[in-house]
Amino acid sequence: MSTIRAIYENGVFRPIGPIELPDRSVVEFEPRPVADGDEDVGLDAIYEVLSHRHRSGRHDLAERHDEHQP
Repeated sequence: MSTIRAIYENGVFRPIGPIELPDRSVVEFEPRPVADGDEDVGLDAIYEVLSHRHRSGRHDLAERHDEHQP
């Protein structure tokens, strides 16, 4: 199983993402605080970056697809 990131709030560890475990599973872990800046980037930030388009002035970029192929 991979590392699970969680936030500790009101006496409860709340996972940041989905966890593939059956409900009421008993688990064992050793909490380790993560420094600011190490947390996962949220999807909102990723989609914001992807929303910026590069305008090359060319409408059909596929027309030169095979230009540099051997």
